[in-house]
Amino acid sequence: MAGGLQELRRRIRSVQNTQQITRAMKLVAGAKLRRAEERARASREYFREIRAVTARAVRRGGNNHALLETRPEENLAMVVVTSDRGLAGPYNTNVLRRATMELRASSAKQKQVYAVGRKGRDFFRYRQVPIAEEFVALGDDLSYRQAKAIADVIVARYLAQEVDAVYLTYTEYHNAMSQEPKTIRLLPVEPPAEDNQSGGDLGYVFEPDPREVFEDLLPRYVEMLVFGALLESKASEQGARMTAMDNASKNADELIRRMILLRNRLRQAAITREIAELVGGAEALK
Repeated sequence: MAGGLQELRRRIRSVQNTQQITRAMKLVAGAKLRRAEERARASREYFREIRAVTARAVRRGGNNHALLETRPEENLAMVVVTSDRGLAGPYNTNVLRRATMELRASSAKQKQVYAVGRKGRDFFRYRQVPIAEEFVALGDDLSYRQAKAIADVIVARYLAQEVDAVYLTYTEYHNAMSQEPKTIRLLPVEPPAEDNQSGGDLGYVFEPDPREVFEDLLPRYVEMLVFGALLESKASEQGARMTAMDNASKNADELIRRMILLRNRLRQAAITREIAELVGGAEALK
């Protein structure tokens, strides 16, 4: 009985120590989430504007750009955005499940992955899916330069006709409790529909001319798609981690409560047994 009580006390201390870690991780994830959420929402406004300007430039500059060229999808590439670290609940599982589903549904003869994040890289490497490039350790403070580096590699491969289509799978952030994995086509670029709320055609004058602006905007549009996906994914990761750590802390509370109740019962049983032994010994001496 004494050995059981001692083991139970060790387990209680162990769970309490784990709970302190999960609570600290929840606070850290919450602080990071506020920053990531602000950046994701700000990027949506910027993306809305560059989408509208790109739509006008496409209408004015033509649609015969190399990034708009549609080819039979014999060689397909999938950019998959995951996290570098775990302990983020179902965040990585959901986006990897979505990417796997999209890859299986494709009729392309050759398929390859551009892994953004260690979790995605390790997942596809274990399943022997060809990984064309990996981008890991991007950190929490994402920059446009990082997104541009990813986009430059993808665009170069597409222009060299090494791939016929590029898709992007990431997680769209709604709130700390809700994140949605989704897949969009990066290349060939789908000409954005003009948003009437952005002002429509307000008589913009393109300098030096619409075609040159169009040539410059299209690669930037791809970069912005990648950057927006990275920011949305980072906010989703922090939201999922904060929720997971909160649930872990609550589960630890419940587990500690049950173990303390069991410990008290064992202690009471031990005390009752000792009293019974003392009473029995006293009776025997009479």
